[in-house]
Amino acid sequence: MAAGNNTHRNATSAADSAHNERHLPKRTGGYTESAGERATTAAKERLITRDVALIMAATFFYMTSSMMGTPIIAGFSQSLGASGAVMGFLAGALSLSALICRPIAGNLSDRTSKRKLAVIGALIFLVSNLGYYFVPNTAWLLTARILNGVGFACISVCLSTWLSMLLPISRMGAGMGLYGTMNALAQAVGPDLGIRASKAIGYRNTFLIAVGLTCCIVVCVLLIKDGGKPPRARFGRQGGERHHIRLDSLFEPRVIPIALIFMLFAIPYFANQSFIVDYANARHAQVIVSLFFPCYAITLLISRIVLRNWFDTKSFLFFMVTGTICQIVMLASLTVMRNNWFVVLAGLATVGAYGMMSSVTQARAVLIAGRARSGMANTTYYAGIDLGMFLGPLIGGFLYGGLPIIWFYPALLLTMPVAWTVYAFAHRTIQASERASRA
Repeated sequence: MAAGNNTHRNATSAADSAHNERHLPKRTGGYTESAGERATTAAKERLITRDVALIMAATFFYMTSSMMGTPIIAGFSQSLGASGAVMGFLAGALSLSALICRPIAGNLSDRTSKRKLAVIGALIFLVSNLGYYFVPNTAWLLTARILNGVGFACISVCLSTWLSMLLPISRMGAGMGLYGTMNALAQAVGPDLGIRASKAIGYRNTFLIAVGLTCCIVVCVLLIKDGGKPPRARFGRQGGERHHIRLDSLFEPRVIPIALIFMLFAIPYFANQSFIVDYANARHAQVIVSLFFPCYAITLLISRIVLRNWFDTKSFLFFMVTGTICQIVMLASLTVMRNNWFVVLAGLATVGAYGMMSSVTQARAVLIAGRARSGMANTTYYAGIDLGMFLGPLIGGFLYGGLPIIWFYPALLLTMPVAWTVYAFAHRTIQASERASRA
């Protein structure tokens, strides 16, 4: 009987212990973690939070506002009396201005509130878009384009750096992939909206739509709870710190190879964006070239949602190999371009090349540089985009005018051996950052 009672008491005690373990704070390594702390830890691992969603919305608005002018600025400048050479220069002035201003924007984003910098950039955006509406001649249009580039540099670096501060390290690749999705959607919506609006209401009134989108940027930024205080300000600076003009005050040296690799993937994309219509006309191809862009944008959106975890689990080498293969398929399809299916295939292949590499290289840039230098990391990354946007059309123009038209796309394949050469020199740094992020 006593044995029975003892058995009953032991069972009751075990049950009570199990009950208590479920309700007592968890102990880890001698430290007692409360339920609230466990909830906080889980929250920190969330990918999409309120602030992250607002940053992505602001990103969509600023990129759409900027991309609206891309396909119509040449026609607008021509209506103001610009020659062909001036039209091309005005079209590229935004990228050139952004490239020059990015080092300043990157330094500021590492030293000041992201909210303050984003609002300043949005206000510059607002002034430039209003300037498009009022410009009387090409000289004033150039001024507006330069201002647009300054605002673009401030907002792009600021928002991407702000986002990288809010994302958990373990989800950095997936988060930056979704951030890139907003850019991709805007790059599809913006040009289409600009073309349709300019035909319906004219060039000047179209830029008033961009003004409205800029106001949306300000609203999103002001609603973000985390003000984006830089890590250096949070933890304090070391006394006696002095600043000199050096390479690392303009760019992040360790990220330069990553930026160059992405630039080499971007050059064929932007060359194609500028000359696909002229190439099809020169080849007398009976195709709908506009199919390329929606196929690319829609597929990129789906792939980044479905494959978002790949950015944190697959190696950079995996994406280099995949991207190179897709780049070859894209350029080969465009070379042939016998019917619309080749255009569709080229758009799909671009997702695995330029589309995926844009997210992979940006996430890797932030991980290599670290959070304290994330602003300069994004500055260096975006410099690669700016150079690709500038060199792609420039190189495409030389190829289009200097080679038989059939060699236009095959010649762009030369960017891939150069990209692999850069990777060969930088692969140890890249692999080290991958090991650190998974530790």
